[in-house]
Amino acid sequence: MGLEILDQNFLIRLGTALTLACIIFGILQLIKSKFLAQLPPKNLIFRKTYDLIQGLLSKTHWLFVLIVSLYFGSLVLNLPTPVANRFGQIVFLILLIQLGWWGTWWLGHWAKISFKEKRETDTAQASAIGLIKILGQTVLWVFLIVAGLSNLGFEVSTLVAGLGVGGIAIALASQKILGDLFASLTIILDRPFVVGDYIVSNDIRGVVIKIGLKTTLVRSLEGEMLILPNSDLLESRLRNFRRMEERRALLNIGVVYQTSLEKLKSIPQLIQEIIESQENTRFDRAHFKSYGPHSLDFEIVYFLKSRDYHLYMDTLQEVNLRIFELFEKENIEFAYPTQTLFIAEPEKDNLTKFNV
Repeated sequence: MGLEILDQNFLIRLGTALTLACIIFGILQLIKSKFLAQLPPKNLIFRKTYDLIQGLLSKTHWLFVLIVSLYFGSLVLNLPTPVANRFGQIVFLILLIQLGWWGTWWLGHWAKISFKEKRETDTAQASAIGLIKILGQTVLWVFLIVAGLSNLGFEVSTLVAGLGVGGIAIALASQKILGDLFASLTIILDRPFVVGDYIVSNDIRGVVIKIGLKTTLVRSLEGEMLILPNSDLLESRLRNFRRMEERRALLNIGVVYQTSLEKLKSIPQLIQEIIESQENTRFDRAHFKSYGPHSLDFEIVYFLKSRDYHLYMDTLQEVNLRIFELFEKENIEFAYPTQTLFIAEPEKDNLTKFNV
C-alpha cells in the first residue's frame, strides 16, 4: 500500500513537472516566434537593438529551450542528489554550447557591421576586423571547452599546462607568422601610417596601397608593387611624408670672391624678396654662411606651406630661376670649383696667373 502511494505521488510530481516544463517551453517558444515575426522599428537606435535581439533569438536552439524547461520542471520532483547533479551538469553543458553559438554570432554580427563602416574610411582597420573576429571566437570556444571539462570533473590545471606547452611549441614554430599578425594589429591600433600615405623605410619608398594581416602593399615611385612584411616595417625607421604640414627647402649658393661687399650685403634681402613673392611660401632665413675653398657661401631656408611634392618642386624651380635672373641682372657671378696657378718668369721678374 505504501509503495502504491509513493508511486502515485511520484507520478503526480512527474506529471506536474512535465506539465510545467511544457508550459515553460511553450511560453519561451511563443515569445521567440512573436518577436521574430515583428517588423523592425524605423528608429535607427531601436533598430540596432532589435537586430541584436533578433539575431540572438534566431541562434537560440530549441533543444536549449527544452532543456531549460525540463530543468525548471524537475525542481518539483525532488530528485536524488546524484541524479540532480548529473542533470545539472547536462544543463550546464547545453548552456555553454548555447553561449558559444550566441558569442560566435555576435562576433560575426559585430565584424559585419564594423567592416561596412570602416571599408570606406579606414581600409586598414577593416582588413583587421576579420582577424579580431577569428581570435575572439577562438578564445571564446577555448574558454567554454575548459569550463565544460571542469564541470565534468576533469583536471583542468593539467590540461591547461599541457596546452601551454603545446602552445609554446606552436608559437616557436610559427613565430614569424604570429609576429606579422601582431604587427598588423599594432599598425591598425597605433596607426603609424594608413592607406594613401607616402612612406620611406630604409631604401624603400612609395605609397601605401593596402595593409593586410601579414603584409603591406606599397607602390614605389617606379611603379612596381612592393610586398613588405608588417613586422619588418615596424622594426625599421619609418618616415611618413603624408602627415607633414609643410616642406622645408634648403638652398646653398656660392658666389665668387671678387664680389663686392655691397653686393654681398644685399644678397640675403634680395633672395628673401624673391621667396616671399611666391605663393604658399614662408621665408625663414638667409645668411652669408662661410668662406668656402672656391666661393663665398650663402645658406637660405624657406618652407612651402603644403605637402604636395609636385608643388614643392615647381616652387623650388621658380625660386632658382628668379635667383639666376637676379644675379645676371646685378652682375653677381656664381662660383664654381677653380684652381689658380702662378707661374714664375725669372727673366721678367714677375708672375703670370692662370685660372684652371
